[in-house]
Parts: sequence; C-alpha cells; structure tokens
Amino acid sequence: MSDLLLVRHGETAWSADGRHTGLTDVPLTARGVEEAISLAPFFLGGKPALVLTSPLSRAVATAQLAGLSDGIPEPDLHEWDYGGYEGITTVEIQRTRPHWSLWTDGVPAGDAHHPGESAAQVGARADRVLARAAKVLREERGDVVLVAHGHFLRVLTARYLGLPPTDGRLFLLRTGTVSTLSTEHGLPVIAGWNTRA
Repeated sequence: MSDLLLVRHGETAWSADGRHTGLTDVPLTARGVEEAISLAPFFLGGKPALVLTSPLSRAVATAQLAGLSDGIPEPDLHEWDYGGYEGITTVEIQRTRPHWSLWTDGVPAGDAHHPGESAAQVGARADRVLARAAKVLREERGDVVLVAHGHFLRVLTARYLGLPPTDGRLFLLRTGTVSTLSTEHGLPVIAGWNTRA
C-alpha cells in the first residue's frame, strides 16, 4: 500500500533560534545538512511515485541530500507566510501580545513580500497538495513524498485527518524528520511521526 511521506527540511539558523521562517529563503546549517543526509536510508528501498518540494532552498537542498533528486517544486508547499512576524520568535511576540498563538491569533500583515496568511489560507493550500497526492496514491503507483516546512506540514496533517487547519497545533514536527500518513481500514491515520534513521 502507498503512503504519504512528509519530510521536514533540515535545521536552519532561524529554526535553531525559534524564529518564524516563512518565505525568507534561509539555507541549511551544517547540522541541517547532516540531518538531510541522514534521511537517505528512508528512500533506498524504492523510487517514490512522486516527490514534491517547497520551492524554498532549504527544502530543495534537503530533498537532494536525502537522495530525492527528482523532486518537483510545488509552490503550494511553501511555509506559512508569517507576515509582520517573519523572523521574530514567539517569545519576542509575546512581550507585546501575552499568550499569543499562531494557531488562534494569526499574524499581522507585513510588507509586500510578506503579506501574511491565516490558518484557513494555509489549509486551502494543503488541501490542493493533498488532492494532487491523492490521485497518485489512489492509482497505487507508489509512495508520495512531500519535502516542506514545519507549520505547513502540521496543517497538512490535520487536513489529511479531516481536522480543521488550526488542529495542526497538535502535531509537533522536528527538523530533519520523516513522518508517514497512511490508511487503516480505509481511514486516514498517522503511521509514523518525527522518525529519524
């Protein structure tokens, strides 16, 4: 049976610092490169039917280092656009907005390059990616691999399970990991989470 494999890119300087890294194209750190290389054993057993990557370099590099050189850039896989909170940590935000949560409170608009997104907008992108993957999975041509970002993949997981986008808050996702979405008795399930080789 075919599965949907989620790969979160390796560490970046901003992810290590807890900074919201949406559309800013931050490269992998040396540790992030090691994390990406360590994922290669997951993909030695056979060629996936489809590999889609975020167009951002940290995801593209992770795919290539993990041996997924035939990844197709998919614009809908980019990270949540954090708007005016791009590059800022939750701790910094909560100095002026105590108890702020991305999942419930959203983000303010930023500049022209970072207009910001709501959870519903991220969920709509996730739904489009899931529809594209579902066609391949229904045909049982093999696994589908998505190489992308923490918050986006958390929203996508919620949507896969039939939950609202904001329930992505329930799924902590670490850098340089593989998670597996599958089915059991025809129902969507999480078959593996935050797995490392």
